[in-house]
Amino acid sequence: MDSRLKEFGAGHESFQKIAFNKSKERFKKLVDEGQHPKALFIGCSDSRVMPAMITSSKPGDLFIVRNIGNFVAPFNPDADFHATASAIEYAVSILEVSDIIVCGHSHCGAIAALYKEIKQTPENIHTIKWLELGHEAKRVALLAHRESPDEVLHRYTEKISVVYQLDNLLTYPGVKQRVEEGTLFLHGWHYNLEDGMIEYYDDENFEFKPLSQK
Repeated sequence: MDSRLKEFGAGHESFQKIAFNKSKERFKKLVDEGQHPKALFIGCSDSRVMPAMITSSKPGDLFIVRNIGNFVAPFNPDADFHATASAIEYAVSILEVSDIIVCGHSHCGAIAALYKEIKQTPENIHTIKWLELGHEAKRVALLAHRESPDEVLHRYTEKISVVYQLDNLLTYPGVKQRVEEGTLFLHGWHYNLEDGMIEYYDDENFEFKPLSQK
């Protein structure tokens, strides 16, 4: 067995003996009663961002969707396959979550890729297409920070992209209806890898603020 897989195997054994046993009743309840998550969490696939860890959430609390760049494609019933869209519909219509969180993060590879010349090949054709969902955020970021250092430009783009994904969520009929009814609430977050701080988007003042101050 590969050494890395041995490491994961040992970690799983530790989980079974300690963490699982500690929460055995909770896991049994989740099996018997089904899942009733508090929120849909749409995050990036980046291995440095762990939704359950950064929110200290428990099993059953979050319905999690992760993809490159934490993007949300606009509602499109003619799309052949759309994993993120189906997860949104399931979370909203079947699980009836009360909140949706779109969480971006610092040093996001997808956002950085928007500013690179990447040649399309048979190996990255889906990735290139997916990154188009960040083009509008890039356009707006360049209007505000074209002369700024890359660090500033990229952080701004990451945050603006989160706002655009919230807008895209509202193109889904089920999401829009429930938001208007006041039974569903949308949240934009940005997680900083350096210090572990989460900022939330304040749509009244159009700025990101520390989540701890909300």
